[in-house]
Amino acid sequence: MNLAWAGNCILRWGICYSGTMHELRQKVVLVTGGSGGLGRALAHAFARQGSAVVIAGRSEEKLKRAAMEVSQEGGRIMSLPCDVTRRHQVKALGEAIRAEWGMVQILVNNAGVARAVGFLEMEDSLWDETLQTNLTGTYNCCKVFLPGMIETGWGRIINIASTSAKVAYSHASAYTSSKHGVLGLTRALAVETARLGVTVNAICPGYLDDELTHDNARAMAVKTGKKLEDILRLFAQSAPQKRLIAPAEVAALALMIAAEKAGGITGQAINVDGGAVMA
Repeated sequence: MNLAWAGNCILRWGICYSGTMHELRQKVVLVTGGSGGLGRALAHAFARQGSAVVIAGRSEEKLKRAAMEVSQEGGRIMSLPCDVTRRHQVKALGEAIRAEWGMVQILVNNAGVARAVGFLEMEDSLWDETLQTNLTGTYNCCKVFLPGMIETGWGRIINIASTSAKVAYSHASAYTSSKHGVLGLTRALAVETARLGVTVNAICPGYLDDELTHDNARAMAVKTGKKLEDILRLFAQSAPQKRLIAPAEVAALALMIAAEKAGGITGQAINVDGGAVMA
């Protein structure tokens, strides 16, 4: 083992990022859905690398709490309310960030909704909300922030998709459809930006140990009469590793994709799911 190399590594959550901090220092990073469990993990991860992090979401109160957590660690962070389904709000978000810190260089499209319900039981409004948030919201952010990346000749777009972008699950028709769309958009943009200094990739988590998974498990427990712990165990057992995925594991992959040395990785959909979907 090269001890000099090991000594220069930065350990986060037991993972080694050799040289990543230097590459991401001072990069302007936007994380949508930044107040949730995965959003907070992403914000913490980039802030620890020295990036200037903006978290956006619909709840100003939750955003402020999340920003305070990051700032207490010494991270450089700004929270701005924004509904990604509203293009004018996304444009205003971009203007506010540019006025304070300049162009967004790394965009993490994390905002999303996921509610478990059978297709015939599903209200049309849930279909509309899911597609508007998960797919159109991602589209809106790419539309607003991609031009700045192209203008400067460097950028990273990381779309938080799901294993549902590759396979189907029962009681998740709206979510599955939206994430399949996100994956298609990822690949199309990767082709269009391949020679422009921008990479576009998707991360496909399995069942995360976060509030969305717990909320869905709670709803299923109420409907089936089973205990919450039993539903969560069922989720965990769907993967060979027999566990839920920690948000920090997804954040670790996001750091890797965002690094300068990952410039040859584009148009990919990388699973973080304990081996549940091997495709």
